[in-house]
Amino acid sequence: MLPTGLPWDKIDQLVTRAEIIDQKLASTSDGEELVRLSKERAELSEIVDTVGRLKAVAAERAALDELASDPEMAALADEERPQLDAEIERLVQTVRLLLLPKDAADEKSAILEIRAGTGGDEAALFAGDLFRMYQRYAALHGWKVEVLSESEGEAGGFKEIIANVSGRGVFARLKYESGVHRVQRVPATEASGRIHTSAATVAVLPEAEDVDIALKAEDIRIDTTRASSAGGQHANTTDTAVRITHVPTGTVIVVAGRSQHQNRAQAMQILRARLFEDERARLDSERAADRRGQVGSGDRSERIRTYNFPQGRVTDHRINLTLYKLEQVVSGEALDEVIGPLITEHQASLLAALDR
Repeated sequence: MLPTGLPWDKIDQLVTRAEIIDQKLASTSDGEELVRLSKERAELSEIVDTVGRLKAVAAERAALDELASDPEMAALADEERPQLDAEIERLVQTVRLLLLPKDAADEKSAILEIRAGTGGDEAALFAGDLFRMYQRYAALHGWKVEVLSESEGEAGGFKEIIANVSGRGVFARLKYESGVHRVQRVPATEASGRIHTSAATVAVLPEAEDVDIALKAEDIRIDTTRASSAGGQHANTTDTAVRITHVPTGTVIVVAGRSQHQNRAQAMQILRARLFEDERARLDSERAADRRGQVGSGDRSERIRTYNFPQGRVTDHRINLTLYKLEQVVSGEALDEVIGPLITEHQASLLAALDR
């Protein structure tokens, strides 16, 4: 007997589709078709495997009920029944989560933008701390970080830094970092030892591909300017900074570096990501008027987290989570202890919406 509370018609369709794909993979030799089918099969593998396990445990549970009528086996059946019931409950919940609508951008790499907010030099230093936190977090996950654009603060850190974080599933985890991050600590430059509050904004945008955003040549204006320099024999001698303006939206991207060709490519990469995210936000807004209240909405005006150094705590205000592991979080090692509960809360809200 199959567990209740699951859309078995939909599940059977997915399992049947996986079987059809397996047959096609065994009979086709077309390279593009093989890639397309393999990708689709990989997306179905987890749900198919979990459903197979669920059916097997459910069958084992049914067999146990038959044993209960045998006086000699009843005690054994009573002993094993709670364990199987718990496993069925766990697998049902896993299947429900796997059936939730997927964010098409979750598997993408991401553009990470960090900007100093209120707090002057201390805000720039904090922006630098956040960037290093994400650098270390990315390294722990085997992701690659490439700086696309940066503007250093006068006392260190960054007024602004934009980087590409590439790898599988980057956006699925980092998207929960979008928002205002606040720090409370005594600045190194503060002689009186007073605690200051500063802030930095983080924006995480899914990296857009050519197929995601179609850019028309007439909508793009590209200008070159002289890159600023601290001085030296190469200062202000070549036009290397690239400014790209997307005329319809007024979006402006500026990237400065030694290679004008590379600057142009990176500026286009950032532009595509921003336009892609704007379109995603527009569609999401149409689908759900209460998107601002959802975990992981990515609202950059929302204060999402406070890092309190005197108390050694990190508080995520969206789910009222407080961890006294500030050093481990800032080092990237314990950041998943914040992101994990955010993902769980987001999934729970989606499940609740499905149950209504």
